Amino acid sequence: MDQSPVPPPPLPLEGLTVVAVEQAVAAPFATRQLADLGARVIKVERFDGGDFARGYDTAAGGLASHFVWCNRGKESIALDVKDPRGLDVVRRLIAGADVFVQNLAQGAAARLGLDAATLCAAHPRLVAVDISGYGAGGPYADKRAYDMLVQCEAGLVSVTGTPERPVKAGIPAADIAAAMYAFSGVLAALVRRGTTGRGGPVEVSMLDALAEWMGHPLHHTMHGGAAPARTGLAHAVIAPYDAYATADGGRVLLSVQNDREWGRLAGQVLGRADAATDPAYATNAARVANRDRTDALVAGALGALTTDEALARLEGAGIACARLRDLHELAEHPQLAARDRWREVGTPVGPLRALLPPITLPGGTEARMGDVPALGEHTGALLRAVGMTDEEIAALRRDGVAA
Repeated sequence: MDQSPVPPPPLPLEGLTVVAVEQAVAAPFATRQLADLGARVIKVERFDGGDFARGYDTAAGGLASHFVWCNRGKESIALDVKDPRGLDVVRRLIAGADVFVQNLAQGAAARLGLDAATLCAAHPRLVAVDISGYGAGGPYADKRAYDMLVQCEAGLVSVTGTPERPVKAGIPAADIAAAMYAFSGVLAALVRRGTTGRGGPVEVSMLDALAEWMGHPLHHTMHGGAAPARTGLAHAVIAPYDAYATADGGRVLLSVQNDREWGRLAGQVLGRADAATDPAYATNAARVANRDRTDALVAGALGALTTDEALARLEGAGIACARLRDLHELAEHPQLAARDRWREVGTPVGPLRALLPPITLPGGTEARMGDVPALGEHTGALLRAVGMTDEEIAALRRDGVAA
């Protein structure tokens, strides 16, 4: 009987090629997911500086943190796609691709013939994705759309912050939402291609994506008549569900989801077993109505404990809780370390730490976390791959069409 080990199955997108004319976050983050799962991703960048996200900051060892996050595992070709010769190269690349993704300014892809409808008509097996701010039609179609602007238009800012002041989310939520729907849309279209033989267009707008993520407050408002109040770290309709200071300067967030949990919190943590049946606290509705008194009761008890003591007592009582961490603490999170979630990714400035992608395929090949490319690092190889001679390549470089 053969006892030799069975090799792990390949990554699910192994053998697929993606071409992306992309910039900023939404499209690059979507295609990075595809690269992590094994796809070959060819990133077409501007010849004069590349993806403008390369210049956002220099925090990642001299590189831009957004760019490092969103662009590992890709090949970079730098072209002037407004020049017919540069556009011809892109079309040659697309002819050999399975997926095309673009998030150019509204109308720009159509003017170049790189919109999803045009490309899918020419290449029936191609999955082509148009990512936009507000969609192809309607009064906002041509409006500039950056993440924070869409957060405002989608109402996210209106429900985030304190009663006195709305604030944006601390991450590019609109970009990420659009990226993840583009990613899942590509996967769905590839499954359909596997059964029908045809790819087809995929359209994702940042506003549509983030409006979907606003589902709870949106439905609460549409059907309940009032928007949820901005409550900082507190939950708008559950109490206690907030962060409380501890004796050593930390903060602990806890969540009581039902009245049974409140009874345990009151008796085992707060030392106030009577509060479990006191009409002012006995139900969630009462605790919300008396939020100031509820919070004062919890804050008084936790404020006398260190962070570790408070967490131990809450966990002992079966109360959901968390330590309020900053980003330095996240980078050293014991759970991420214990589960071996960190890897090193090659970059033009040397290796940098990066998290494994959240999709884990147990028993399979680990996610491919390739290098972050320098601008135009693969231009020469890719031009040769589409049939160009060294003389033709030299002419493109000399004329500023390729870099």
